Amino acid sequence: MEISAKTPVYCVIGHPVGHSLSPLMQNRAFAAAGCDGVYAAFDTADAKGAAAGIRALGIRGASVTIPHKVGIMDFLDEIDENARQIGAVNTFVNSGGKLRGCNTDGQGAVQALAEHIAVSGKKALIIGAGGAARAIVHALKAGGADPYIANRTPEKARLLAEDLGAQAVSMDAISGRSFDILVNTTPVGMHPDTDAVPVPESALVPEMHVMDIIYNPLRTKLLTKAEAAGCHVIDGVGMFVYQGALQFSLWTGLDAPVAQMRQVVYDALKF
Repeated sequence: MEISAKTPVYCVIGHPVGHSLSPLMQNRAFAAAGCDGVYAAFDTADAKGAAAGIRALGIRGASVTIPHKVGIMDFLDEIDENARQIGAVNTFVNSGGKLRGCNTDGQGAVQALAEHIAVSGKKALIIGAGGAARAIVHALKAGGADPYIANRTPEKARLLAEDLGAQAVSMDAISGRSFDILVNTTPVGMHPDTDAVPVPESALVPEMHVMDIIYNPLRTKLLTKAEAAGCHVIDGVGMFVYQGALQFSLWTGLDAPVAQMRQVVYDALKF
């Protein structure tokens, strides 16, 4: 496909974003769907300036990543009900200069989990208390799961649990507990610090489903240790692709080419 003066522009904003595979995935989606569009990455620590620039330049939509998922909300014109309940945004749509914030993280995570386990009635331990954790806890509750939140700063876990009607548990108390699902939403174990693990090995019990939302590296140290402990492991590509597919549909109104999006990500990760 050729880029012209009329080609709609989309982007990801965050800091850092140099590791992101979103441009590769979304540009493949535009090509596979036969949809005119181009997607770029903008590394910025200035959420307010980024929102103003996107509005002024007519960029049609944006993905939002660390550290802007909560702070960007102050600079958008409206927030949809799902994102408002979550308290975080991972995407927004620009409609004639009006920026509407949405969140596809939680639904993307549950879709990825659903390929391996039905979440309804399951006890799920979420590690972390940031924007991704908020979205995933919200979606798990909507899907009938019983979520628990653990964070290295216990007060953040407690506040998030109160906000979303979940339960907080201390990191010291998760070892040996009976959880059906464990989801790491923190950057612990992400490239380049790939030897780090967000939970003690004693928290990994046989038959638990362990998902790490990190996708670079594809097989994190957490997943390696979880597999050795007899857990079912789920890499971060599923959530990444599903949340991106939902973003694509929000921006274009088209069904996303999920299979092609997934394949280009795995190809990039040498899977």
